[in-house]
Formats: sequence, structure tokens, C-alpha cells
Amino acid sequence: MVRVVCVLAMALVCATGIAQAVHAHPEDSSAPHHVCSICSTAHAGLGTEIAFAPPVLAALALAAPAPVLAGIFRTAEVHFIRPPPAV
Repeated sequence: MVRVVCVLAMALVCATGIAQAVHAHPEDSSAPHHVCSICSTAHAGLGTEIAFAPPVLAALALAAPAPVLAGIFRTAEVHFIRPPPAV
């Protein structure tokens, strides 16, 4: 499942990169009122802020495991789903 998500994410990044590289506009698109979200990505700055999270040094108590109850339904380990025919 994780591989599928990673492959889809990489495909989406590649597809948007191709769309940015090959998209075109009509001749009158150089007007000042022209807004293109694909063109604006070329002029957007990359955030270079460094995020720092201090380590958490608090100890946490682990929960005790739940006791095993005898009334829990468990599947029967048999090789047949019905009895053999009567002879």
C-alpha cells in the first residue's frame, strides 16, 4: 500500500512538472490582468526556514496488557467445514 502511494505521489510530481514545462498561452496573455497559477509557481519563492523541535524527555507509563478472557470467540482449527457423510 505504501509503495502504491509513493508511486502515485511521484507520478503526480512528474505530471505537474511536465504541465509547467509545456503549457502555453494565447498571444494576448501578456496583459497585466493575466493570471496563470502555473506561471506563478515559477515566481514563488522556496521556504528556507529551519524548523527545530526540542527532544521530549518525559517518561510515559505503558498500559498493562488486557487479561485474556476465556469467553473470547476463537476460530476452531479444523480441516473440514462439515462432518463426513454417514456410511
